[in-house]
Amino acid sequence: MAAPEAMVQVEDATSFKAGGKPSLYAARNRVYPKRVEGLYRRLKWIALVVLLGIYYIAPWLRWDRGPGIPDQAFLVDMPNERAYFLFIEIWAQEVYYLTGVLILAAVGLFLVTALGGRVWCGYACPQTVWTDLFMWVERKIEGDRNARMKLDKQSLSGGKVVKKALKHGIWLLIALLTGGAWILYFNDAPTVTREIFTGQASSKVYFFVGLFTATTYTLAGWAREQVCTYMCPWPRFQAAMFDEDTLIVTYQAWRGEPRGKHHKGQSWEERGDCVACNQCVAVCPTGIDIRDGNQLECIGCGLCIDACDTVMDKIGRPRGLIKLDTNANQLRRAKGESPRLRFLRPRTVIYTLAMAAVAAVMIWGLTTRSSMHINVLHDRAPLYVPLSDGSIRNGYTIKISNMRRDARTLTLTIDRVPGATMTVVGQERKDVTIALLDVGQDTVGTFRLFVTAPGTSVTDSAMPLVFLLMDPASGEAQHYETVFRGPEP
Repeated sequence: MAAPEAMVQVEDATSFKAGGKPSLYAARNRVYPKRVEGLYRRLKWIALVVLLGIYYIAPWLRWDRGPGIPDQAFLVDMPNERAYFLFIEIWAQEVYYLTGVLILAAVGLFLVTALGGRVWCGYACPQTVWTDLFMWVERKIEGDRNARMKLDKQSLSGGKVVKKALKHGIWLLIALLTGGAWILYFNDAPTVTREIFTGQASSKVYFFVGLFTATTYTLAGWAREQVCTYMCPWPRFQAAMFDEDTLIVTYQAWRGEPRGKHHKGQSWEERGDCVACNQCVAVCPTGIDIRDGNQLECIGCGLCIDACDTVMDKIGRPRGLIKLDTNANQLRRAKGESPRLRFLRPRTVIYTLAMAAVAAVMIWGLTTRSSMHINVLHDRAPLYVPLSDGSIRNGYTIKISNMRRDARTLTLTIDRVPGATMTVVGQERKDVTIALLDVGQDTVGTFRLFVTAPGTSVTDSAMPLVFLLMDPASGEAQHYETVFRGPEP
């Protein structure tokens, strides 16, 4: 039978509607993080400045790729189906490289989590970075924790309206810059910026600027910790990446308990170092108490470490009551043993090897990829045309991608169908075995051609046919296997 205390806790933790039915809605407890200084706060400021700097500056960087080619260093050119990343150019048919990047990012996140806990969430996640910036603005205008709490409890006044309006105005400006900067990655930055401010941009551009402005303002300004707690799926399964040797923010309970208030001159014998000041809770951006152990809401930012170390300095106790540590080390410290870190573990080795394998495949693919591609589409109606001399003709549309910066004259031949010849629409030469195709620089050339074969050679309703494309200058070759249609035997 459950203990009475446990029953009371269940009743306290569940809200009931009229009629005794439990409510699935929990009202938000507003979090007012307190300002704190220390190592981890400085690391967060550094991460914020560097990451926001990259985000806002990267679209303006130039990269000379030659005449007629976009010179923006980072650009996803949707109309022309290209993506440019410094010296790398990705075509639409090479979207599988994006899959490789996503796999690297996912496995890299697994590795970082296995080593350092939720360091991504605490320092590099966009939600964390922009929320930090929004809270800095809020703190500058409305004051620190106590001042903000007091302001929110005050009745409406002129001073309160001015502060709130100024804060939300700056939030909207930051959100607008955020949405506008995202658009720059998909358009030429100087051009689209000028068009936005002169009213000449397309409705699509204004729509997406507004969309990203609204989402940034809502998530970083209003939702904040609720995004990490309720919306983000990562906290739900990140614990699967943890083990006893993962570095996480921990409360050294073996040293801190039993906790309680401490008065100057009072002995530290038979008590813990935790003085129950609750500063670790006051500075937490998600409002949790790290002394309750590792929790889903903890983003691993380490601000509670800075707050606790400051208190320890004031009362003359050693730092590290809250620290980055492993569960294994906590047990060792409690037993008086020396702590140690194990970075090489089965899961970290597997993650590292997986990343190395994916990276190697991507590098090999990029360095050995062909600079031309051929795609062939057989006519659907009619599938074939019988000619008066008994021969059979098939129509094809051929698309050739020239991924080089110069125009090329390529040769096209056919194989597998005896006696077959080609006629390229628009060329004077008819019924040839070798066709010459001119393709412009960094573009896709489209050609219409007919393949004609003697009736005696067509022995099946679907015969294999191979188009062989070759660059005589470089020796580079590509082939495409398709079919040649004919009547039933």
